[in-house]
Amino acid sequence: MRRPILAGRPLRLLSLAALAAGSLALAGCDSTREALGITKKSPDEFVVVTKAPLVLPPEFGLRPPEPGAPRPQEVPARDRAAAAFGGASTDAAGQITPLGRRAAPAATPRSAGEQALLSQAKASNVDPDIRRKVNDEFTQLAERDSRFVDRLMFWQGPTDPGVAIDPAKEAQRLRENAATGKPLTAGTVPTIKRRERGPLEGIF
Repeated sequence: MRRPILAGRPLRLLSLAALAAGSLALAGCDSTREALGITKKSPDEFVVVTKAPLVLPPEFGLRPPEPGAPRPQEVPARDRAAAAFGGASTDAAGQITPLGRRAAPAATPRSAGEQALLSQAKASNVDPDIRRKVNDEFTQLAERDSRFVDRLMFWQGPTDPGVAIDPAKEAQRLRENAATGKPLTAGTVPTIKRRERGPLEGIF
């Protein structure tokens, strides 16, 4: 009875060794794929840092770069944020110049045609407070007519509220038609007349 037990022990050891070798091979596959660059990893959007583009030097007698020194075309993060929000401009060399550091552009003289066009358009007589006046007029118009916003945004006019039928009188009319043998459509359908709203109704 002991011989079968002793004979099956090498098979068990062989199966355990094969299982261990298979697990090591599977673990090695991932490391091999990473070493060969086969695995695809998406970059982290919070770690990616944009670098300034390479530019052609104006001359070849420049000093060699120093390790760790800031790049001359590197834009600070504050200036990049100002440019992202529209508070900076880009010059001809591609450098970002904030509004606070930018010099005022030189005024170019207008031609005779441009001056005539501006005078016909009355561009020199523009009210500097026109934006506030337009906002006030629009606010007053919107408060006066609440349906103005619907017509302006959704292109829809005021809808018809419809006709409401008086249920008690309509039931009485149907009973009278049934008692006299008349068709149900005979007679006038009683409706509820809407009362006209007062000028101050709905405000308080």
